[in-house]
Amino acid sequence: MTTTSSTSRKGGVRVRVQRFGTFLSGMVMPNIGAFIAWGLITAFFIETGWTPVPQLGGFGEDADGNAYVGLVGPMITYMLPLLLAYTGGKMVYDVRGGVVGVIATMGVIVGSDVPMFIGAMIMGPLAAWIMKKVDGIWDGKIRAGFEMLVNNFSAGILGGLLALGGFFGVAPLVSGLSHALEVGVGWLVNLHLLPLASLLVEPGKVLFLNNAINHGVFTPLGVDQVAEQGKSILFLIEANPGPGVGILLAFMFFGVGMSKASAPGAAIIQFFGGIHEIYFPYVLMKPMIIIAAIAGGMTGVAINAAFQTGLRAPASPGSIIAVLIQTAPDSYVGVILSVVGAAAVSFIISAVILRASRKRDLENENAGDLSAAIAKTEANKGKKSSVLGTMGGAEAETDADATATATDAGPIESIVFACDAGMGSSAMGASVLRNKLKKAGITDVKVTNQAIANLTGDADIVVTQNELTERARLKSPNSSHVSVDNFMNSPRYDEVVSRVAESKGKGETE
Repeated sequence: MTTTSSTSRKGGVRVRVQRFGTFLSGMVMPNIGAFIAWGLITAFFIETGWTPVPQLGGFGEDADGNAYVGLVGPMITYMLPLLLAYTGGKMVYDVRGGVVGVIATMGVIVGSDVPMFIGAMIMGPLAAWIMKKVDGIWDGKIRAGFEMLVNNFSAGILGGLLALGGFFGVAPLVSGLSHALEVGVGWLVNLHLLPLASLLVEPGKVLFLNNAINHGVFTPLGVDQVAEQGKSILFLIEANPGPGVGILLAFMFFGVGMSKASAPGAAIIQFFGGIHEIYFPYVLMKPMIIIAAIAGGMTGVAINAAFQTGLRAPASPGSIIAVLIQTAPDSYVGVILSVVGAAAVSFIISAVILRASRKRDLENENAGDLSAAIAKTEANKGKKSSVLGTMGGAEAETDADATATATDAGPIESIVFACDAGMGSSAMGASVLRNKLKKAGITDVKVTNQAIANLTGDADIVVTQNELTERARLKSPNSSHVSVDNFMNSPRYDEVVSRVAESKGKGETE
């Protein structure tokens, strides 16, 4: 596959931005269950909750006049930041990095008067990185028998020093940053400008930065707001399923070809399953549709701002079910209207765009095929693209040919579906391929899903969405890589099944 240097540079910048965003979201995503648990405990047991319980909600006093501590306060002050710090540290330097990251973050927590989510996301990875560098100083130089002594004391001493540094140095800086961000958000809300955030959020989502935006930016700020106000509108800016389902409904009624046929199933998965990534290829196929996504997102945010609604915890995945479960008791009307309004606006604008080009699309026998859109884009650019070149099935050079490795010489034993977070969309794709392999009589191939950041390089085949393939190649260079447009329904799956069957000496599947 040929690429130009300028294309490589652009792809490199995009990949680096995605990797940074993935690192941020990678600290939060594994701990979403803890955030949800805290949100539910808050929703039920605080003084203004559904079923107030002083001992659990942390309000009121006991018979001796002592104030209740409860669960809500300690969980948001200590548990959640320390989980983030451990996860971030472990990502950098395994368990040792996680432990040192927790020690260092404790100094930031105690030295601050606000929940230290941002501080934890800084100190956890930073402390782990410093520990890794310090270990490298005497790596291989320790006398036999003293390894455990040196390792334990070095971690303890460095962790203690970093905790002190966090208390006196980092905590004041992060506290000031947190207050500044809160003031900025409050300023946008007061001036009714918060809907403008959709100008950045919606295009960022389509570039697969959705998890980074939601969990790397809005979740830390939103949790701070919940601690003060009991709810946060920030949890609804990215997670609102309205814009996506509106676009998919428009394709269902006014699309052509494959896009029209696949849109109904995609709409169900996106709206109820919360896998927003499933509508991104539809926007990429018709770039003008991004206008509909932005307008729908702005509409949803504007309605939520007008009704002063919010969620008590992050809605992850961004399903209507998860959104309603986390909705504050006084916000149901506004939240529901925001979803409906966002869907209606994105549907109307998408329908207008699709109707305007419908006649031309119907005249084109390849209409609705992503490969046709790719070919047209590359013709306009006047050169091949390393990103677009992995899209579109038959007309693009297959990644299996472009990245064939030694794994093709023997039986294919493992296939990994990788996405940004390693959960929703990749799990769906893995399930689809497992069913196809089973129907072909192939039951001895392991098909799993995981985050791109967690790829170990030992998979025979790695399947990713086209926008993420470059990052997957960097993490697993010895694997054969297959790019798909849509995890739910791709012709590339049949190619993979055929390759697996051939590798096992079974010949072509029917």
